[in-house]
Amino acid sequence: MAAPAPSPDQGNDLAHAATAAVARLADEPVDHRFKGLPLDIAPGTTLGELAAERRSLFTGGFSTPVLALSAERLEHNLVALADYSARHGLAFAPHGKTSMAPQLFARQLQHGAWGITLAVPHQVRVARAHGIARIFLANEVVDAAALRWLAAELDADPDFRVICYVDSPRGVALMDEALRAAGARRRLEVVVELGAGDGARTGARTEAECAAVADAVAATGTLRLVGVAGYEGEVPDADLAAVRGWLRRLTDLAVAFDAEGRFAGLDEIVVSAGGSAWFDAVAEAFTALPELSAPALKLLRSGAYVSHDDGHYRRLTPFNRQPDEGALQAAFTLWTQVVSRPEPGQAFLNAGKRDAAFDLELPEAQLVRGTGGGSVRSAAGLTVTGLNDQHARLRVDEGVDLEVGDWVGLGMSHPCTIFDKWQVIPVVDADGTVTELIRTFF
Repeated sequence: MAAPAPSPDQGNDLAHAATAAVARLADEPVDHRFKGLPLDIAPGTTLGELAAERRSLFTGGFSTPVLALSAERLEHNLVALADYSARHGLAFAPHGKTSMAPQLFARQLQHGAWGITLAVPHQVRVARAHGIARIFLANEVVDAAALRWLAAELDADPDFRVICYVDSPRGVALMDEALRAAGARRRLEVVVELGAGDGARTGARTEAECAAVADAVAATGTLRLVGVAGYEGEVPDADLAAVRGWLRRLTDLAVAFDAEGRFAGLDEIVVSAGGSAWFDAVAEAFTALPELSAPALKLLRSGAYVSHDDGHYRRLTPFNRQPDEGALQAAFTLWTQVVSRPEPGQAFLNAGKRDAAFDLELPEAQLVRGTGGGSVRSAAGLTVTGLNDQHARLRVDEGVDLEVGDWVGLGMSHPCTIFDKWQVIPVVDADGTVTELIRTFF
């Protein structure tokens, strides 16, 4: 059986606490730290006050390059994964390392998320500073200073819950030593991470190694084993059959651990997986999970969905395999300007590696807005061929109209590295009105 979903009151309480905590971000002054924002605002103007002016991204003094997040597409994506998770009986802890934007964390909780997944202690600290009460920490933490801080957070707040990976007896020993030295009064909840295969990322490689890790946890007085987890996106040469095979190993591990009494006394047993490329396979595997001795908290952790993209995840989204289940929409546009047309077939834009994600593939030109304003047209015939630090090289096909000063809108691949180029991101309505400013913390 599945663990019961948080009651509406519990979910509302989680979202309310986070929403109240992020409200103070609106009081941060707009200044030289934040690129792309208007240069004509009065000293002391706050992010909230600037958003309340509802300026146009195109005519309201925003300077290029400027990254824009579509309000409509953002909301569409938030609803799409919330609905998907609910339909498939999954709890949802979206990976916050994608955006590192507490305002978006709060929105995800408002849409029913169980909590937020994070990768490293710094990210947990950001989340805690902004009212996040449930965190899935998808890494083994062996840093003694970080463990002292976590112990203090847990001891100070009985409503704070954090679940952390463990993947080695050595790691367990280091965690236990640090928590004992810190005088931790609450046990730290942990899940054994099953690795995705030889040559993959973290995680114990075999079921026997997972059992040894679980034995090490049981020998401590500072850790409590609450489940199993892993990341199917690291399966070598991943295809649907290989991913399904690894997920069966994960659910079989949960069943075996439960039969061995390793979860005795728990109110729920955590089974967690799920990035943004295979969440359909995760839903399928978790639906087939046999009944355990306690309700199963089937925790999905997809993160890139929040903005989606115009490349990597556009091709990999499970909704391509299951179009009747929904769709995601690319929500980012990087608006740049043509600053040079030195040759007939060449142009240069004023955005480069400091502004655009390029770790998976180059941006793609999608839209052009002329210097005189008015309508936006297709960027057909324009191709980004390379990036320098502050320039994008653009090939211009014969007959394509493009002038110095024109705005060019770029789509990009990989949400995680789009977000981390920008400390403040305008959220824009379909007509270009800026309605909110999202603050990131990388």
